[in-house]
Amino acid sequence: MRSVVLTGAAGGIGQALASAMVARGDRVVMVDIAPDVQDIAAQLATTGPGTAKAAVADVRDSAAVQAVIDRVVADVGRVDVLVNNAGVLVTGYTDELTLGHWQRAVDVNLNGVIHGVHAAYPAMAAQGHGHIVNMSALGGLTPVTLGVPYATTAHAVVGLSLSLRGEAAARGVQVSVVCPAVVDTPMIDAANPPDLPALPTRLPARQAIERRHRPVPAAAVVQDILTGMDRDQAIILTPRSARTTWAAMQRAPLVLASQLAKDTLRWARRAATTQP
Repeated sequence: MRSVVLTGAAGGIGQALASAMVARGDRVVMVDIAPDVQDIAAQLATTGPGTAKAAVADVRDSAAVQAVIDRVVADVGRVDVLVNNAGVLVTGYTDELTLGHWQRAVDVNLNGVIHGVHAAYPAMAAQGHGHIVNMSALGGLTPVTLGVPYATTAHAVVGLSLSLRGEAAARGVQVSVVCPAVVDTPMIDAANPPDLPALPTRLPARQAIERRHRPVPAAAVVQDILTGMDRDQAIILTPRSARTTWAAMQRAPLVLASQLAKDTLRWARRAATTQP
């Protein structure tokens, strides 16, 4: 029974992945800032054959993340898998974004991963095994026009993961980064965290995304993620459309980047409305 810590576990990919891991017999600690994670974990714990427990914590708080890892190591003796899944979507015209928008993306999407790695990697290195799985996005490999903070952090997570992978292998620790295309989660409806200032130009995130991609259910990408983990893949691309886009990016990066930007900006000019 693997000991798993999974952040951003109260919804979307995180919840679907936790469910699949419990079904595989893992012992999963589900971490989320939302108190709902306690009810979700309690329900999952009844399904077996694995177990699920909740930890309410904010990945922006390094001490809170460290406390979760320390508690798992104290209770179980080890942490076999860390999935850094917590994330937020930040979109908008870059000249309209406040520093608060940038900071939120960095704090959750990048620092949240750094805090997880900083807490779990030394324990894994000391025990001589473990697997760190960092959630990025297809936008960590390709441009995301009108989502520059999101793309910036996603690219950073890819760089962190691939760089750590080479170093960690010598300590018996595996590192993978997951780069999904558009997954149908509440995040793409929210566009930006609601406590941040409203932007002058309102961009319906779901409509913008659906112009080029058909969002897939979170459950549909879970098997690809688990298979990629089992195979120790460096980059786990899911679903098939993500692999197709990445292949096109590798063949003609400037052409694809230009086309993505033109399509997004053309749609934005038609769809955006100015708030009073």
